[in-house]
Amino acid sequence: MGRYLAGRLLQAVATILIAVVVVFLLIRLLPNNPVLSRFGQHAVPEQVAIEMARQGWDQPLLVQLKNFIASALGDGDLGESFFLNETVVEGIERTFPATLELALSALMLAVPLGVVAGVAAAVWRNRLPDYLCMSGSLLGVSVPVFFLGICLMFMFPQMPTRGRLPLGADFDASSGFIVIESLFRGRFDIFNAALRHLCLPAIALSTIPMAVIARITRSSMLDVLSADYVRTARAKGASPPRVVARHALPNAGIPITNIAGLQIGVLLTGAVLTETVFDWPGMGTHLVDAVRLSDYNVVQGCTLMIVTLFVAISLALDMIYLWLDPRIRFSGGADG
Repeated sequence: MGRYLAGRLLQAVATILIAVVVVFLLIRLLPNNPVLSRFGQHAVPEQVAIEMARQGWDQPLLVQLKNFIASALGDGDLGESFFLNETVVEGIERTFPATLELALSALMLAVPLGVVAGVAAAVWRNRLPDYLCMSGSLLGVSVPVFFLGICLMFMFPQMPTRGRLPLGADFDASSGFIVIESLFRGRFDIFNAALRHLCLPAIALSTIPMAVIARITRSSMLDVLSADYVRTARAKGASPPRVVARHALPNAGIPITNIAGLQIGVLLTGAVLTETVFDWPGMGTHLVDAVRLSDYNVVQGCTLMIVTLFVAISLALDMIYLWLDPRIRFSGGADG
């Protein structure tokens, strides 16, 4: 057990380091020079050289990489944005609540709807509900998020499609979570406006995880519905809804829980396209702007944040999975 946990921790650290190195090198392969982007193509060469030296970008790549990792691991300093008057950490703190609010809203749609669709498909296997649910899940996985977002804009023109609140709305959410804070502060006008702005982006973002959860739920439920204890419950006269709710679904819940938890990380990374389409002021939009301007520090910092969150969620789910399923706990993989 201890060796298994230590191995997973080492894998997590290695994954984060590899991701940081890859992004660090790729961002420097872009044709844009951040100094030229800031001062224009007619910048004085001496001015460019001075600024490159001040930022440390004139040093060899390995030296720059070592300095970034040492600074990030040492005191959590991710540097400053080259184009915004703020540190990278301040930018993440400003934009991450919007992304998290959007991702959690999409997850709240995806999990119940995906589980219901998967259960219906399993219970009515090879019948119309199964065909409808699986066709819908295939469509949900296949349609790009940005295309679906544009389609939703045209289908619901009365719904707001930009930002988190109407222009001129007088509300300052100190936590960054507008929906929750407006509700607790009794600003129901802001709460209603925030929900309306959140609706279409959350629907667009939820389609892929909803489809994945539906397919995993169907597969897991089919395995459980053919088990001996389910047949025994049916033989004792238990009603079909009771068989599904009390006997089948709880025992099929482990893989569903695992895949649903992983979707949090998927949603955080997938929010980039959704935020761009709906002009959502989250970390995805912040990252896209930084890539466009070659704002090295912001790209590195945001990527490190996203990768760390994804790896941490995956590691936590592994531990939960290990706790929920004793068979794994005593298997050779967990002990060895």
